[in-house]
Amino acid sequence: MMDQRALEPYSAADFRARALQRAAPGPSDDVNGDHRLNPNSRKDIVREGLRPAAVLVPVIDRPEGATMLLTKRTEKLKSHPGQIAFPGGRVDPGDVSVEAAAMREADEEIGLKGEFIEIVGQLSDYYSGSGFRITPVLSVVRPGFTLTINPDEVDDTFEVPLRFLMDAANHHTDSRIWNNIERYFYTMPYDGRHIWGVTAGIIRAVHDRLYA
Repeated sequence: MMDQRALEPYSAADFRARALQRAAPGPSDDVNGDHRLNPNSRKDIVREGLRPAAVLVPVIDRPEGATMLLTKRTEKLKSHPGQIAFPGGRVDPGDVSVEAAAMREADEEIGLKGEFIEIVGQLSDYYSGSGFRITPVLSVVRPGFTLTINPDEVDDTFEVPLRFLMDAANHHTDSRIWNNIERYFYTMPYDGRHIWGVTAGIIRAVHDRLYA
């Protein structure tokens, strides 16, 4: 195996090496989710019957340093309109795996084709307070792709340096009152973009598994 210390920090090659070595679902009690910052809500969040979903965590192999590709959901959506998200969605009955579901959604939402995507691992499922059990599928994306945004689902795409997102100093917490209970969540503001909630929680999970 390539000496990880010889790899350029926060490059796509370094991310790939870390993911191949460390990214695998943990034991049943090692789950990620909104309950991590809200331990009193664990029994309400980590439960049976959640809807399975998958997101692609795309790390783009840029020569100046790897970036992570994110989307801004359209304001027309009924669920989480306008929020920052990874490409992804529900796992359909026809999907042969969570990896297939994540790649299908990435193609449908932003036109990111599978020929540019290398799957390098997945994290433990992320349990969301909105009723989903989300599998983060880690990937390295080869440059040269052209995105075609589906305007019914996505308003915009943008890239954030991996170096920024994997620096815990840029991970903040905030809270809101929901159903008369104060709920805490991660937030990672970047260049006028408000990355928060489940997306920020998954980014934090990537950090904790690969970079902590």
